[in-house]
Amino acid sequence: MTVRIIVTPTSLCKAPQHLSPLVSAGYDVCLNERRHPLTESELAEMVTGAAGLIVGTEPVTREVMDRAGPSLRVIARYGTGTDNVDLVAASQRGIVVTNTPGANRIAVAELTLALMFALARHIPMAHDGVRRGGWERPLGMELRGKVLGLVGAGRIGIEVARLARAVGMNVVYYDWVRRRETEEELGLRFAPMEDLLPQADVISLHVPLTESTRHLIGAKQLARLKPGALLINTARGGIIDEVALVQALDDGRIGGAALDVFEHEPPGLQHPLVGHPKVIHTPHLGARTREAVARMAHGAVTAVMDVLAGRRPLHVVNPEVYENRQD
Repeated sequence: MTVRIIVTPTSLCKAPQHLSPLVSAGYDVCLNERRHPLTESELAEMVTGAAGLIVGTEPVTREVMDRAGPSLRVIARYGTGTDNVDLVAASQRGIVVTNTPGANRIAVAELTLALMFALARHIPMAHDGVRRGGWERPLGMELRGKVLGLVGAGRIGIEVARLARAVGMNVVYYDWVRRRETEEELGLRFAPMEDLLPQADVISLHVPLTESTRHLIGAKQLARLKPGALLINTARGGIIDEVALVQALDDGRIGGAALDVFEHEPPGLQHPLVGHPKVIHTPHLGARTREAVARMAHGAVTAVMDVLAGRRPLHVVNPEVYENRQD
């Protein structure tokens, strides 16, 4: 009987050469042909009888797992965040969930810096003005000597800190874990969240989306920002209270925001942040480089093959699935 593997990330489906180890091993690899991230119902249509899923940001819910049935043994997240996967339901069903931490850190960090420059120098506005026949030259801000406030100092956050230090920024960070060796290596300074916000010229978010980080940046936090501060989010949309962000932008409390992510994606043309004159937005493309695709693909494919061969993969998000096994 052929073993089915479902692959949904659009960037990976456009680079099927990275899936050749699965094909060579005899697995039936089924690709997402819709050219967009799948909805819950679209994913549910594909998964019946699948032994493995390689997914991007699609919602892998309890219902999707039930539709797959008892054959489903592994869900490999092509990327780092697993907020789109019901981990409790997976563990209850004995399904191993994996991810690829660090595989996209350079890609996301470089996009973060690019958005920082674009926002500080009003590059999209200036570009659009010239295309319309204008020659308006907005007054920008230099990043050298400015304070970057990092919220989250994991793999991506630290990579952002390296790039920011290279262009002469001073970096203050907040994280649940203090990283003293990294402070010394890169010249970072730790500060509690309430102290970090008012001193930063630029805030960049690099925390996972969990119940404790949902709307971590709300009206109260936005009110503490330095007037004219810039906000960058390449992590997850739900970390920001988008209603509060619109209000802060409209009030002139902050200078602008650059968003690669939204709470609900795609946000649609009616979303108040889409088209806002103080907002730059990109379509969740932080990890979309050739190099990151190759690294994430290798990690996800290896994890699927390990689980199906009875081996424990390198990055297990729900280790309790092994601890609870009786065999």
